[in-house]
Amino acid sequence: MNIFLREVKANFRSLLIWGVVVFMFVWIGFSKFSAYEGNPELLRVLDGIPPAMLEAFSFNTFNLTTITGFFGVMFNYFALMLASAAVMWGADVITKEERDKTVEFSLTMPVRRSKVVTAKTLATLVNCIGLLLITWGAVLLFAQGYETNSEFFRFVGNSMAAIFMLQLIFLAIGVLLGSAMKHYKRAGSLGLSILLTTYVVSVIAGLGKDFENLKYVTPFKYFDPAGLLINQEVPMNFVWLSLGIILVLMVLAYRSYAKRDLMI
Repeated sequence: MNIFLREVKANFRSLLIWGVVVFMFVWIGFSKFSAYEGNPELLRVLDGIPPAMLEAFSFNTFNLTTITGFFGVMFNYFALMLASAAVMWGADVITKEERDKTVEFSLTMPVRRSKVVTAKTLATLVNCIGLLLITWGAVLLFAQGYETNSEFFRFVGNSMAAIFMLQLIFLAIGVLLGSAMKHYKRAGSLGLSILLTTYVVSVIAGLGKDFENLKYVTPFKYFDPAGLLINQEVPMNFVWLSLGIILVLMVLAYRSYAKRDLMI
């Protein structure tokens, strides 16, 4: 419990910074929407974009002149930001003892390494939930100035649930990298590289049916915003797949950290 509370307090500043960044991003995004609301003439700018790219980024699915459609387009940006924070937090919370040269102190505590990983991961999970709630609250706050309905609120709720699953996946990736890599300084950068690679793969997967099978490779395609809007629910098959991936990653993280020689 002491480790958990210590990490929650230590991570609060990072949560606050990320929260401010996300809040400002939502504010700027909805400010731009005011130009599109009820003004279909501005959509002509999309005519110059190739159809494959429109499909890849879901521009052909969502109507940018409605608040629901605009949020659907913004979904991927929210997912990227929150997943980036999760993977960086996950890697940093494990490697910070080596970075700050406090490993020797941690090893003298009468606590098994597995409990250290558990406490640190739970503390980081608190950060992820906090950032998600900030994002959710900001979206609902700035959406008040526009015409909303039950479909919008249901879509936002399902989207936040989907983003939370993405946070969990990349949090687990970050924890695994921090636990397994001997060069702890590279864990965060490698985690971000994996995240960006999977996002690029998700864009490629949306270019056409020839690349459709790639959706199983990238978590960003597990919860497609167009599917969330049309089906009005989070796909449970991908939820179970995500939970399986998270379980495997965390098991590997525990085993790796238990065996790794820590840099004192």
